[in-house]
Amino acid sequence: MFSPEEQAAEFQAYDSYSKWLVDQGWMRGGEALQSVATATKVQVREGKTLATDGPFAETKEQLGGLYLIECDNLDQAIDAASRIPAAKGGTIEVRPIMEFPEA
Repeated sequence: MFSPEEQAAEFQAYDSYSKWLVDQGWMRGGEALQSVATATKVQVREGKTLATDGPFAETKEQLGGLYLIECDNLDQAIDAASRIPAAKGGTIEVRPIMEFPEA
């Protein structure tokens, strides 16, 4: 767990990173997520919706948030991902959005 000072520094690092994305013209959206302890698991089985408190699976890694960015190529996206503060101790996943043909 972070001390209050460490948490403030982490928030500042993310604020600076978000401003950098905006300056690059790449930022399209993003959100931080609450802890997996706040999660609700939703499943549909035999036509019935089941909602259960807690995360879907026990894991060391968890999604802390997301950035939706628009870059010209994968190299730019990797550069952007490498600057996310959590990349120093965690893993950042870069994925393209799925595009669907117009109906």
